[in-house]
Amino acid sequence: MRRHAKRRHALRGCAIGLASLMLAAPSLQAQPAPQAQAAEKAQPSDKPAEARKSPDKSAETRGIPGGKLPADAVTEHSVTLPGGRVLAFTARAGSLPLVDEAGKLQAEIAYIAYTLKGQDGAANPGEGGRPVTFALNGGPGAASAYLNIGAIGPWRLPVEGASISPSAPIGLVPNDGTWLDFTDLVFIDPIGTGYSRAADGDAKRYWSIDADASVLSSAIARWLRTNDRMAAPKFFVGESYGGFRGPLIASKLQEEIGVGLSGMVLLSPVLDFAWLQAPRTTPWGHVIKLPSFAAAAIERAGGTPTRQTMADAEAYATGPYLADLLKGPSDSAAVARLGDRVGALAGLDPAFVRRQAGRLSGQSVQREIGRDTGRVTSAYDTGVTGWDPDPSAAYSGFEDPLLTGLQAPLTSAMLALYTEKLNYRVPDLRYELLNSAVNRGWTWGGGRSAPEALGALRGVLALDGNLRVLVAHGYTDLVTPYFASKLLIDQMPAFGGGRLDLAVYPGGHMFYSRPDSRAAFHTDAAALFAAALKARNAAQR
Repeated sequence: MRRHAKRRHALRGCAIGLASLMLAAPSLQAQPAPQAQAAEKAQPSDKPAEARKSPDKSAETRGIPGGKLPADAVTEHSVTLPGGRVLAFTARAGSLPLVDEAGKLQAEIAYIAYTLKGQDGAANPGEGGRPVTFALNGGPGAASAYLNIGAIGPWRLPVEGASISPSAPIGLVPNDGTWLDFTDLVFIDPIGTGYSRAADGDAKRYWSIDADASVLSSAIARWLRTNDRMAAPKFFVGESYGGFRGPLIASKLQEEIGVGLSGMVLLSPVLDFAWLQAPRTTPWGHVIKLPSFAAAAIERAGGTPTRQTMADAEAYATGPYLADLLKGPSDSAAVARLGDRVGALAGLDPAFVRRQAGRLSGQSVQREIGRDTGRVTSAYDTGVTGWDPDPSAAYSGFEDPLLTGLQAPLTSAMLALYTEKLNYRVPDLRYELLNSAVNRGWTWGGGRSAPEALGALRGVLALDGNLRVLVAHGYTDLVTPYFASKLLIDQMPAFGGGRLDLAVYPGGHMFYSRPDSRAAFHTDAAALFAAALKARNAAQR
């Protein structure tokens, strides 16, 4: 999850360029952990599913020569979903070693894979077997925990509500929105996140846009080969900067490695950083945020944002609002109009809006919404609030109530998942949920233009006429506003129609924390998979 990497942590470290990477994707290779093959051959047990575990892997039992991580652990599980539906699956927690052409270990890429029992790649050989989906979060220094135990994995950490407590219980429950019912899942942690590490400790050479995409596409390809799933239908889901990664990885898989994706889901993505980080003097940056301010006002009034209720705000944003912004802050008549209309749409005092000449800053709105009660709202979801640590100060430096609030429970829940359910113990390494060192050390490229993934998205859609893409957002996300993606998608070619869709749900950056949005997202994702598989199977005939 995050923060686009999530605002202060996120906007800081979100792009990537080509660092002094000594290993390009073609020179990286992955090798299966020696103990993993033995675990695969273990005989079934008559013990309950949750108790059937592979032998204990201590920190001294290294899975890779020269590596720091234990050998892969394989366990059997089942979850019961609403309506009594039972999913029996195998979980594998471990790592993919990346080596150079001389066979020297360069990095260990940690992952967790869930495969539905009895429906692996050997099933339906004529069509390639069961789909497999690779999941990545953003940051760029975020582990895949947000998607794993927040959105689509078999278990979920309940975090819904108007506030987040770092000391909240960390008990996982069966995830009613898991995608495991229609695809196997592989959650991958980029180098510097989770337990993924550079072998020599020099991870910064991997922290660039191109190097990161190269390493991750190589890891995906190696997992497919190691697990004999190359013929399976392949999908990708990425959240926040993970959504930015998606088109870049898809392009590298297509053109450099020889692997084609059937579909992608880009969740709260940044498609073009020039839009996200526009200077205050650029009107476009204000246009894309206004509908999210309006959605926040609808929720505060007790309503639910929908495409219909948002139509007025969207039309105003690209029409009269943009026209008055272009007139400049010295035009008193334009500023007066902005104060009245923006104030009404955003549920804010017109005088407050006029003081900013209609050019609202996100942080000022975060404080203004709860100023009377001494609370601040989250940039990731305006429906989540926390106490302002210094409400009387002219400026308050506050942590995000959602992003920072989730740090402790999500980290603790992941550690419990690894040790208690997956039998994977790494006592001598720190688990990095959201690594600020990655965000600070990221190389965004040396060109004059801001990083963007829209060109790569255009390219992969044009090259593969069967590829489907769903872009998903929450209405009340101020970090990656949904309206930016809507306007960018509107500029894309039709590509035959129906292969690039936008879905927007109540909620913020992590809209899936809300039950209704999680259910709707599951339905829309399943529909994308069904359409992509239908097109893929038709092409085989």
